[in-house]
Amino acid sequence: MQYDYKLIDSGNFQKLEQVGPYRFVRPAAQAVWMPRLSDDVWKKADASFTRFSGGDGKWAIHNRNLPKKWTIQQGPVKLVISLTDFGHLGIFPEQDANWDKLHELILERGKNRDINVLNLFAYTGGSTLACATAGAKVVHLDASKTSVAWARENADASGAHDKPVRWIVDDVQKFVEREVRRGNKYQGIILDPPSFGRGTNNEVWQIEDHLVPLLDHLKKILAEDYLFVLLSCHSNGYTPMALQNLLLDIVSENDGSFDIREMIIAEEGSGRVLPSGASALFVRREL
Repeated sequence: MQYDYKLIDSGNFQKLEQVGPYRFVRPAAQAVWMPRLSDDVWKKADASFTRFSGGDGKWAIHNRNLPKKWTIQQGPVKLVISLTDFGHLGIFPEQDANWDKLHELILERGKNRDINVLNLFAYTGGSTLACATAGAKVVHLDASKTSVAWARENADASGAHDKPVRWIVDDVQKFVEREVRRGNKYQGIILDPPSFGRGTNNEVWQIEDHLVPLLDHLKKILAEDYLFVLLSCHSNGYTPMALQNLLLDIVSENDGSFDIREMIIAEEGSGRVLPSGASALFVRREL
C-alpha cells in the first residue's frame, strides 16, 4: 500500500515530518533524544508549530505557496490535510497499523455477514474509512462538528461517499447510553479517547473518571457475534497492558486473542522509532 506520510527525523522534543509534498516541524514530547539530521535540514521545513502552555499554539509558515488543504494516500484511505490551531494535521500515522488490520480483518471475516462498527472519538475518520471501504457499516461519532465534517471530506477523497456510514455529532457518553436503551448491537467497537474533552453541550470528559463507566456501557451493546474491540490512547499511564486489562472487563480472553502494542512511527532511513501512544486490539476467534 502507498503511504504519503513519513517521519524524517526526531529529537529535542520535536519531529520533522513529510506529509505528501510538504515538510513540517511539530512538538513530540517523547522525542527526548538528539536529532539525527542537521539543523539545515530541519530549517527547510515548509511550516513549524510552537505549542504554548495552554495547549494551543502558533504556526510559522516558511513556504508562501503552502496550500490550505491537500490530499494524501495513507494505506487504504485518502486523507485531506490541513493545519489546525492546535498543531494537528488531520492524521495520526501511529494508527496506520490498526487501520490496516481492521481493513484486512473485515475483508476476511465480513463475508456473508453484517459487520456493524461503532467508532467513538472518531476525529477525521481514518478508522471509519478503513472499516467502511472493507464492507462494514459504520457509526462515526465525535463531539466536534468540525471533525465530523472533515471526516466526511475524507470519505469523499477516498471515494467512499456512498459507503454506509452514519455521521453523528454527539456526546459519546450520552449516545452510548441511548444505544443501550435502544438495544442496538455492534460487531466492532473502536475508541481512541482523549485525556480531556468536552461534549456537544459542554459535557466534561476526563479519561480517569469516565473511561471505565463507558466501557461498562459498551459491553451491553457488544453483539454476541462480535468480531473485534480496539482501544487506543495517548494519555500518560495508559500502557498497552493497562488497555488490555481495561478490555478484559468487556471481553473474555478465552474468546479470542489480543494484539497489544506501543504505537510507534518509524523514521525514514534510520528506522529509529518515536513512541506515540498505546493500543489494544481484541479479535474474536471464528465462531
